[in-house]
Amino acid sequence: MASNYWESTQRQYWQFTKNELANIRQALEDADPTLVQSFPLPQQRHLNIYFNQQVNRLGKRLAIRQQPLATAQMYLKRFYLRVEIRRTNPYLFIATAVYLACKMEECPQHIRVVVQEARSLWPTDFHGQDTSKLGECEFFLISEMNSQLIIHQPYRTLTNLQTEFELTQEEIMLAWTVINDHYMTDLPLLYPPHTVALTAMLLAIVLRPPNAGNGGGGGNTPVTAAGVTGGLALAASAFQTQAQARAMAAASGINSGPPTPQGSFSGLSPTPESPGPEIKKVPDARYVKAQKFAGWLSESNMDIEGMIDCAQELIAFYECHEQYNEKLARDQISRFIKARGLDK
Repeated sequence: MASNYWESTQRQYWQFTKNELANIRQALEDADPTLVQSFPLPQQRHLNIYFNQQVNRLGKRLAIRQQPLATAQMYLKRFYLRVEIRRTNPYLFIATAVYLACKMEECPQHIRVVVQEARSLWPTDFHGQDTSKLGECEFFLISEMNSQLIIHQPYRTLTNLQTEFELTQEEIMLAWTVINDHYMTDLPLLYPPHTVALTAMLLAIVLRPPNAGNGGGGGNTPVTAAGVTGGLALAASAFQTQAQARAMAAASGINSGPPTPQGSFSGLSPTPESPGPEIKKVPDARYVKAQKFAGWLSESNMDIEGMIDCAQELIAFYECHEQYNEKLARDQISRFIKARGLDK
């Protein structure tokens, strides 16, 4: 069952709709409105960014690879759907999630080393914690997740399909970056990992600079909201051209394979009225790859509408990231930790 996402506990118990997530979080706050009003916190996206930064910083100190860190972030997301954040010391649970994730991903870290590095990283908010408290929190974390600890990640799909779509090293790196970024959103709780991976690969194809060759350039392409929106305009054109080609083939009685699936990226294009064929005047490797990607999707049963929503969520995230204030997030978290004595 661990290797089959469709039969996994992740799909059965930890996949939600946006309304379900909003209701769960609202119910946690409604359980103690006085506590919520006394200690305001940043918006959820900013909290996700802050937790991501702390997980990565601790992981860097412990020399942990990316997948266990992604698993740790998933554990935190699940845990804080069951427990109101103001009732906990987030730094203790970040360290616990990393410790547990390393066990599950078969790269265990000694508990004393984790505690030592966490104290060094968060000297004011973690100084009162020790190995016994981290051990207690480990059982608490496991209990709140109902011992459902196996996490399916998008990285596997990216690895399996990178040859199929002839991705360059730069495109693979960019897709990997987008997947890393999606852990700062609610997407891991909303969509299957393969849907996220396909969205990341599409964005990697259309965001790579058109003059970036196979051997270099484009590996450090910054991912921004404007870049994603512009890249999706190119993808929309490629998908539209693919649909037009199939329609013309069907009208001519030529068997061109399955019809284009329902859903289109054209709604994300800043100029959706522009006809697709005109863009073909500019020979662009990205456009050709996007067409191939569209053809592959048309022959699959992938959730196109889900991919569109993933792309929209990523655009919203990158826009939100520009207003993120790390110091404000840290101060607001430290305030309730100290006021409630959670650092002892």
